[in-house]
Parts: sequence; C-alpha cells; structure tokens
Amino acid sequence: MMKFLRNALVLSVFFTLLAGVIKGQDAVKIPIKAVVHDINGNPVKGASIHIEGSEVFTIANQAGEFSLSADENSTFTVSARGYKTSLVIASANLKLITLTKDDRLINVGFKNAEENNLPAGVSSVNLAQLFEKNFITYGLDGLEAFAPGFNGNNLWGMNTSLILVDGVPRDVNSVTPNEIEDITFLKSASAVALYGSRGAKGVILITTKRGLPIKQKINVRSNIGVNTPKRYPQYLGSSEYMTLYNEALANDGLAAVYTPDMIYNHSGINPYRYPSVDYYSSEYLKNSFARYDGVAEISGGNERARYYTNIGFVSTGSLINFGEAKENNTTERFNIRGNVDMQLTKALKARVDASAVFSSGGGVNTNYWASAATLRPHLFTPLIPINLLEQSDEVSRAMIKNAKIIDGQYILGGTQLDQTNPIAAIYAGGNNKFVQRQFQFTTGIDADLKGILNGLTFSSSMGVDYLNSYNQGYRNGYATYQPNWTTYSGTTLIGSLTRWGEDTKTGVQNIADSYYRQTISFSGQFNYNTTISNKHHISALLLAAAYRQSQSEVYQPTTNSNLGLQLNYDFNRKYFAELTGAVVRSPKMPPGKRVALSPAASIGWHLNEESFLKGVSFINDLTLTASGGILNTDLDFDEYFAYESIYTATGGNWYGWNDGTGTQSTDSRRGSNMDLTFAKRKEISIGLKAGMFNNQFNFGANFFRNNITGIIGQINVLYPSYFTTGFPSSSFVPYSNYNSDQRTGVDFYLNFNKRIGAVDWTLGMSGTYYTTKATKRADFLTYENSYQYRAGKPLDAIWGLKSNGFYMDANEVAAADGINGPKPAFGSALAPGDIKYIDQNGDKIIDDKDQVYLGRGGWFGAPFTAGLNLTAKWKNLTVFVLGTGRFGASAMKSDNYFWVNGSDKYSAVVRDRWTPQTKNTATFPRLTTSNGDNNFRASDFWLYSTDRFDLSKVQISYTIPDKLFKSKVLKELGLYVAGFNLLTIAKEKEILEMNLGGAPQTRLYNLGVKAMF
Repeated sequence: MMKFLRNALVLSVFFTLLAGVIKGQDAVKIPIKAVVHDINGNPVKGASIHIEGSEVFTIANQAGEFSLSADENSTFTVSARGYKTSLVIASANLKLITLTKDDRLINVGFKNAEENNLPAGVSSVNLAQLFEKNFITYGLDGLEAFAPGFNGNNLWGMNTSLILVDGVPRDVNSVTPNEIEDITFLKSASAVALYGSRGAKGVILITTKRGLPIKQKINVRSNIGVNTPKRYPQYLGSSEYMTLYNEALANDGLAAVYTPDMIYNHSGINPYRYPSVDYYSSEYLKNSFARYDGVAEISGGNERARYYTNIGFVSTGSLINFGEAKENNTTERFNIRGNVDMQLTKALKARVDASAVFSSGGGVNTNYWASAATLRPHLFTPLIPINLLEQSDEVSRAMIKNAKIIDGQYILGGTQLDQTNPIAAIYAGGNNKFVQRQFQFTTGIDADLKGILNGLTFSSSMGVDYLNSYNQGYRNGYATYQPNWTTYSGTTLIGSLTRWGEDTKTGVQNIADSYYRQTISFSGQFNYNTTISNKHHISALLLAAAYRQSQSEVYQPTTNSNLGLQLNYDFNRKYFAELTGAVVRSPKMPPGKRVALSPAASIGWHLNEESFLKGVSFINDLTLTASGGILNTDLDFDEYFAYESIYTATGGNWYGWNDGTGTQSTDSRRGSNMDLTFAKRKEISIGLKAGMFNNQFNFGANFFRNNITGIIGQINVLYPSYFTTGFPSSSFVPYSNYNSDQRTGVDFYLNFNKRIGAVDWTLGMSGTYYTTKATKRADFLTYENSYQYRAGKPLDAIWGLKSNGFYMDANEVAAADGINGPKPAFGSALAPGDIKYIDQNGDKIIDDKDQVYLGRGGWFGAPFTAGLNLTAKWKNLTVFVLGTGRFGASAMKSDNYFWVNGSDKYSAVVRDRWTPQTKNTATFPRLTTSNGDNNFRASDFWLYSTDRFDLSKVQISYTIPDKLFKSKVLKELGLYVAGFNLLTIAKEKEILEMNLGGAPQTRLYNLGVKAMF
C-alpha cells in the first residue's frame, strides 16, 4: 500500500510539472512597464510587485517605476507600507497603477485607532517613515518637534512617564531607532486611564516593526561618524593660579605662599620641574572619536506567517588618548530581534517576539573628567623623564628597575598628597569592562470569537524580560615618584626620587557592581465592535493587566495591576463619546484602601461632517474634543507599609548601667495612618484639530489643566514640635495626604505640505507651554513671611537672596553692623568685594528669611518647548533640517567652576573678580581662601537663563537612480550625510555647551549608506 502511494505521489508531481512546462510554453509573456503613484499623483517609492503563484518579484524605484514580464491576463499584487494592497491584471497597455492610502492603525493603548481619528490627548510619530530622512541614534531624539505635549523629557510637564515597548515596561535604550515603527504619546487622563496607577502621569508607547505579507526584503544600513567636542571648561595655568591665590590670601589678611620666582618658573621654564598641567590639552585628549554602526533588516511573509528580523551593531569610542583608555575606552552594542506573526486558523492568530542585547564598555579605574575639573595644575608632574636622572644616582635607578615605564622613557609622577592620580591610574591602575545583557520575550494570542458573538474578539499578551550587568576587570596597584631636583652648572637634573606606593599585579579578575532586573507583564482583554444601521458604531473593551518588576538589592518589587472597562459610541462618524473606568490596586496603601476606581471620559464632534460645513471645500477635517478624569496613583511615593508606625533601634541613643554595658534605645520613626490613600490626578482638557486645503495644512491644539491632590508626605509642621526630635532621631508624625499641585498648559502643532515647482516642501512646528503651581502647602506654619510661601509658586521654583551689588569699601562693610545696615548672618567676615543682599523683612539681618522666589528651574522640562522641522525633496535629493528651542527656565551657577573658594581649582571666570581697581566693572566677587559663605549661596547674582535654540540636525540624502546600477538583486541604494548638535543660539551659550566634571558635549558628523535587496 505504501509503495502504491509513493508511486502515485511521484506520478502526480511529474504530471503537475509537465503541465506547468506545457503551460509555460503556451503562455504569452508580455512586457509591463508602469508607474505606481498615489491618488495625488505622487510616486510610491519602494512598492512591492509580486506575481501570484510565481517567484517573480520586483520593487518600484524612487520614481515609482517598475518593469517585468508576465503572462497576459495573469494577476499580480502591488503593495506598499501605508497603502492598501491592489490586485492588478497584467495587460500590454498597463501604464499606471494607483494606490489608495491605508488608514494607518496606531497603538493608543490596548487598542488601535486610525491615524486621522486619534483619541483626545494623543500624539503619534511614525518613526520608521521619519527615520528615512532623519537618521537618529536615540529613539526619542528630537521628537518634541513632531509630538505636541512631549518636551524631550516627559508629557505635559509631569515628572515621569511610563514607557512601554510592545506593551511591556522597558527602557527606551533597549531598542534602537531602526527597530521602531511608531511612538505614541498618551497625555490626557482619558488616554492613560487603562494603565492604572503607574501610567497616571503619561504613557509613551513604542511599537517595533513587524513583517508584511510581501516577498522577502532585506534592508541594510551602515553609518560612520565623527564626534567632536563642542566646548571644554577653561581653567587657569599654574602661574596665573598662583598669582591669584596669593591675591586671595591677601584679601583674607594672610601672607603669600608663592614667591615671584615660583610663579615665574611655572610659566613654562621647565614643565617637568615646574608643571602646569592642562588636562584638556591634546597631550591627553583626541580631537575627536569615532562612532560606527551597521544594521540588517529582513522582513516578509504571506497571509499565513510574517516575520521581521533586525541584527545590529554599534561601536563608540572615547576622547581620552593615553594609557589603558587609548585602546579600552570603547562601548559596543550588539542586538538581534525577531518578531513573528502567525495566522494559525481563520479565527486564531499568534505572535512571538524575542530580542537580545549584548552591551560592553571598556573603561579605566578612575574618573578622569571629574579629576580634570578639580586637580590644580601645579601639584605634580604626571610623567617624569628617566633621562633627567643623574647618572651617578644608582639608588634611584635601582628603585625604578621594575617600575612601570611609559613609552620607554617616563615613570609616573606623584606627591605624598597625590600618590594616586588619574593619569597614573589610566597608565598603570588596570582596566575594567562594563557588561550588560538584556533578554526580552513577548508572546500573544488574538482570537476571533464571532462564533460566540459577532464582533467579539479576545487578545492576550505576556512579556518576560531579564537584564543583568556587572563590571569585570583588573585593579592594579602602582607606584608614583616624586623627583627631588638639583642644578649643576646650569643643568637641571633629578638628584633623587621618593617613591609612593608599590607596583602590584595580582592577575585576579574582579567582578563587582552586579545588578539584575526582571520584569513580568501580562494583559488579557475582550473587545467588542459592532455597527447598527450604518450609523451607530459601538465598541467595548474589558481588560485585566499587571506587571511586576524586581531588581537587585530592592526587597519590594514594583507592581502594577488594574482592571479596565472602556465603552465607545460613535454616531454617524460625527459625534463620539468614550467612557473609561479602571480599578487600580496598590500594596502601598493600608488594608481597605488598596483598591480605587479611576473614571475618565471624553467626547468629540467632527464639525466637518455637519451640513453647514460640508459645503466648505477647503476644510477637510475639523474636530473638537473634550476629556476629563480622576486617576488614582501611588507614583512619587516609594514607601511600602507607610501607613504603619515604625519602631527601630537603629540610630538610637545608648544607655548603660555602672557595669559599662550599653543598650541602644528603641525610637519611633513615624506614626500610623490607616486612612492613607491614593493621590489623585483630576483633569480636564479641550482639543481642536483641523485639516485644510486637501490636507496641505494641518493644525491642532490641546488645552489642559490637572490638579494632583492628596500627595503623600510626612508633614512635620502639622503636628506639635515634640512629635519629632533631632537626636536621637525620632518621629511620631505619620504619612498623610496633604499637598496638592496644579499644571496648566497648551500643546500645539502646525504642518504644511505643498509641491512648489519640482520641489516637495514640508514644514512642521510643534510646541508645549505649561505652568505649574503648588496649590496646597503648610506654609503658614513653616514660614513667617508670606513672600516665602511655596503655595502659589511654581513646583520648580528657585529660591534665593536678591543681590544689590558689592560692598565697595570698608565704610560700606562697617555699616553692615545690624544697626546702620543689614548684617549678613552667614559666619564669614565681610570685606570689600563681597556680595551685598537686600533685607526683605527689614529685620537688619540677612539670612534665609530673606530668600525670595527667583525663577523657574525647568526641572520637568522648560516651560516652553518648541521644535521646527523642514523637508525639501527634489527628485532623488532630500534635505531635512531640525531645530529645537527651550525657553522660560533658569539655573544656578552653583558648582565649583563658579563657586571658587578655599583651595579650589581656578576657572577662567575669576579673571573678572572684584578688586579695588575693577570694582565698577567686576562680575565676580573678591577671591578668598575661606569658604566664602556670604558669596557662594543661592542668589540672583548666580542665576542665568537657560533659553536656547539649537540647530539640532541637518541631513542631506540622495537616492542613486537605479538606472546607474542595473541589478536584479539590489533594488535601491542611497547615501546621506548628517550633522547633529550643530549650533546653539543662546545668551549663555558658553555655560549651556559645557559639561562640568564629565565628558564634553559633542557634535556628530555622520556619513551613511543604505541599500534594499
């Protein structure tokens, strides 16, 4: 029987092939040369053409043109991302194929919505499309120019956003921009309600790419770039430092420590004996460092199964150019992703996604940049030439016989106070390597339950992530040497050496700083959609969602769980309403208070569907929306069991008997509050969006106001003073819901698209403006004067003293005695050249009671954030320009680059110091070797504006005409050059472009090539 079946199968295959050959011989092949365009006549680049039942496959070029040979009257499909697939019959006179736009479905949180019908308070960016003209290295880079409400940090000025990648809480850096299809920004209360407590301050949804039912496509991209520093801090050399340090001593009534000869010698006479080290010079740093990457994307499939694969590699160098850092300071990242969609049956779909990221970064056992900002230039000689040792000094030569020799001619320098230093550590201290591994797995099932109820579906998703990282490396001991100089007959030599430390190499690899994080996420939902009489569109969603994230050294994992119900009604595509209710739960609340209901609602009106506007030809869309909600949240509160009183012996006082045995006291840390409950985000928002002139002009805006009430805190001033003691540390004050905050603002966007001549122009603008206010604080119990009340002031308020110039002479200083004039109460003795402050309360004392509101700090993003984007496309050439601006915030010059006192390293700002000769033009107080308590404190003297406009990106892209590389394999080839962070326009440009104590900001000049096969 088996033999018969085998023979029958062979004969069947033979006759099938024979019939195919005969048919192939009889069929008439016709050449087809056609153009694919959209309904507006624009070419559709990259459209896929596939003859059904064959291996014939081609792709339209940048002009939408393609050619192939096909059997007459055979059928082939034409498909492109963002367009509906078209079935075309082959004929000799076929010249033009028109594709219609497929309303792009966007993930808006547990459901999809059409691009032109997004819910209230939602913005979306098609990053895959934007990436074609705007190469970026970070997924959210520059998106404030495309997504209203997003200011580069968060949404609507709130201090945190929940970031989800394919529905699972993940870092933005866990995916590369190459992998991302869409990014959706959920801002309004109604938009985020289904995400429960953790999403109450905005949600950013990142959706990765998926395969399409097309013939396999391979996209390859490679980039090489050069990073150049924008600006380094400027510090004084040794001679200038010594001169000004002597001046500081004189200002304090102290004798000089540096003689004129010492100052002169440190001006370059002998840099080994009299060092003047510039840690930002080319001796230690490169002019630039490289970045390069490569990525391959493979996608395709059919109606039964579709796949998308991404394999990428990135390498980034470092500016440090000596020792271990020269070779080992490189960061590398390798990632691989596979997303698979399967149609298991007519009613059942499955998806499986897996991703792995392997990262490593070479480093050294010191923080070079922090040391460069603090080490004074004259302290020690980093490298000591061996050839300057006296020939007769056998002791020193024996001492360095087994020493670390640099470049065959130097030993490491140091002093008793600087036995270890960053330069010696980079040469001889060993190296380390940061290692990180991320594994992400997501799976889901979609089921069509129309057999139970027409329009009913079920969807579930589960994600499991694991991340671990650690440092591995070698920590070597090293010796440094202090030269003792001598001079013979005018020749300077090293008479002897003093060694500090020992050269040791254990050969043992150290593993340290181990960290792990694990995330488990699950959601399941029922969806129902139906239409009654073609007018009443009804949908509903019932879901359960939860995730749990645990990490090393944190006992209590982060959890979020909620149930949600959402009902939608749309009448005749004209009026629509949405009701949402979410039941949230938090273990941070006391029993009986752990569950709460978060309701939200939105309504909308498509005015363009009304009869009085349907006749207005230039209006394509005009929609009004309004939404509101009350969301319960435990964000901004990290304590668990905070409702319980806590007693502990840690930090208590010691008591004992005469026998000397001590016992530590048990003290209270807080009282109990069983009525503690969630904070609440109460919000209303109103939105408007419009499209005009065949959607060549689009704009939209959202006005919002939200109040976060019942913010949890331990408010001591609400209770008698004896409820708390300083030592032993004790408190009976419970956590309570007291403070309230308010945010008010507007976001907007404007887009203009038009073809002028042979050039397609796109101009876009997006912006967000918001204000914040502390609406409830216990100020009346905290501050004596109303001008210091925090209530009514911005949440990011900067507080400080108001300055009134300098004390100009001894008479003004003498008058600051608390009788004739206000006397500062800051401890240090006043002198001419110190900052004078305004006595706000008239008590003749300058102290913290005279602090006033100075400005907004922009801690949640600048009050006004805006972005501009411009695209000009002519034939195969595309020019893209991106600009971003941030306005309305201030900052304090409060680090040791500006607050120079004691024996700090002197920066260039001290050149404008106060002296009797410069007292009318000085912009910096007198120099001092004391702590400078009077001068170096928060005041408007040190306040500066952070307003800036940045030319963030210019990219020029060119697609090479396929006529130049006739190939059946290579379908498209393009080149592009781009510049990042090119220009900053700001009053305080120098400060804004400097990184103090860290690696500098850089410009990136990038050259890229991309190809499609």
